[in-house]
Amino acid sequence: MTPAKLAALHKICFTSPRPWSVTEFSDMLGSRGVFLLTAPDGFLLGRLIADEAELLTVAVHPDRRGHGIGRKLIEGFLDTALDEGAADAFLEVASDNAIAINLYKSAGFTEINRRTGYYMQPDGTSVDAVLMTRSVSASGPADAR
Repeated sequence: MTPAKLAALHKICFTSPRPWSVTEFSDMLGSRGVFLLTAPDGFLLGRLIADEAELLTVAVHPDRRGHGIGRKLIEGFLDTALDEGAADAFLEVASDNAIAINLYKSAGFTEINRRTGYYMQPDGTSVDAVLMTRSVSASGPADAR
């Protein structure tokens, strides 16, 4: 999937606070430790740093949500993290994104902190970032893969 296709799908999936640009995807894909997982109508961008794996973004076309695409991408992320020697995985998600938070919880992630007012909305209001983590090697809901 090209940076242009990633940006186009990201724009469909995320209107707030803003979708990532082609340049941002291109730069990110050229960064050390970054990896891309793709599926029909979805993708996940992750990063490996030392013994940690960061889920940077996951996008599934709105018309295809609820079909297990996001779950498969997260399972692939955890498999990649484990294969590359990561001990823990983490992510941040907007506190108003209940669907994503529930997906992450079902994959074994737990909330560890919040960044108050982290995401700025187009209307000027702000939304907290929820920081979540899980052990890569721990058995849990995502290990049914």
